[in-house]
Amino acid sequence: MPYIWVRSLKIWALIQERFTVKNWTFGGEGSSESVRKELEDVWGILATENYGMSELIGPGVSGECVHKMGMHINEDYFLAEIIDPVTQEVLEDGQIGELVITTLDKEALPLIRYRTKDLTRLIKEPCACGRTTKRMEKISGRSDDMLIIRGVNVFPTQIEEVMGEFDELAPHYEILLRKEGHLDTLEIKIELKTDMNLDSYQYLQNLEKEIKHRLRTMLNLQAIVSLVSPKTLQRFEGKAKTY
Repeated sequence: MPYIWVRSLKIWALIQERFTVKNWTFGGEGSSESVRKELEDVWGILATENYGMSELIGPGVSGECVHKMGMHINEDYFLAEIIDPVTQEVLEDGQIGELVITTLDKEALPLIRYRTKDLTRLIKEPCACGRTTKRMEKISGRSDDMLIIRGVNVFPTQIEEVMGEFDELAPHYEILLRKEGHLDTLEIKIELKTDMNLDSYQYLQNLEKEIKHRLRTMLNLQAIVSLVSPKTLQRFEGKAKTY
């Protein structure tokens, strides 16, 4: 089956109207499992992930099969390692760290132990599809995006995962990190999808309480949650904005 690379939702909609395409491969920006589920439910597709970088090859370093048990690494072209992003020590398979890639077949611009800044882990157990090459887990964040708050490592992807659990929230937020005395405080501003319940103080209070509880469970950290009106936060490309 040929690959169709789609960069526009309008083009995507036209393709869905004219062709019966059931398997979609996504890449370029990380996404949570809740986003994947929403895509599959809305479009009636099987959504798999592909990993690549322009410096390495573009798309095709690794990709999921239909079992979605991690992205199969093309080990005949790439040697993958995981290192501690601080000490640069090589970690054992199964430990989360920064992905390092060595190209094995690239001639014009070979790369040796290239630091991707992407955080993941390697899986060596065979997949249900029968392939025995190593797999890499979905990217959990980037080492240069990591925030250390009161000794806890926090990634924007964790916040996005929690947001995906609430239908009332739009996918737009800001992270505000302040220092009060010797302590860091974390505030997350999140847009509502609609302004339907903005006048209901009790509704907003209950929703904020639920989100704070889920964030505490995910991050092991207390965060201030501020719900704001739709389309009030500044838009940024791809990544969370941290102040």
